[in-house]
Amino acid sequence: MSPTGQAIDVLLVEDDPGDELMTREAFEYNKVGNTLHVARDGEQALDFLYRRGRFTEAVRPDLILLDLNLPKYDGRQVLEKIKSDPDISDIPVVILTTSSAEEDILRSYKLHANAYVTKPVDLDQFISAIRQIDDFFVQVVRLPGRA
Repeated sequence: MSPTGQAIDVLLVEDDPGDELMTREAFEYNKVGNTLHVARDGEQALDFLYRRGRFTEAVRPDLILLDLNLPKYDGRQVLEKIKSDPDISDIPVVILTTSSAEEDILRSYKLHANAYVTKPVDLDQFISAIRQIDDFFVQVVRLPGRA
């Protein structure tokens, strides 16, 4: 829930079914009332954001959790597209990935990611990371269009 008491829409861009399940479980465990939408590759993510194909009725997400290593378009390409488009560039993007490579971190911030989180392997730590993302981007930060 946002500071205004409204649930938000979160777009998870994740191709790994296990990581998707852990994210869903973290949302449920934390009793996060936000709606989680899932795109399983970079192309689906862009279709969701631009309401193309089967996503013509998609809502504009308030927050994007983006994996870097995706099929079709990788997360770096998706991030670059999002942040270079004035219509969607204000949507906060959190990189949520297994990569802890310095070059990935640096490139993500150069492409204007709002945060970079390395996915913990341990389920409890993963749940904690999702909770902290939720606390910060949903409870603390004022999101565009939700002020």
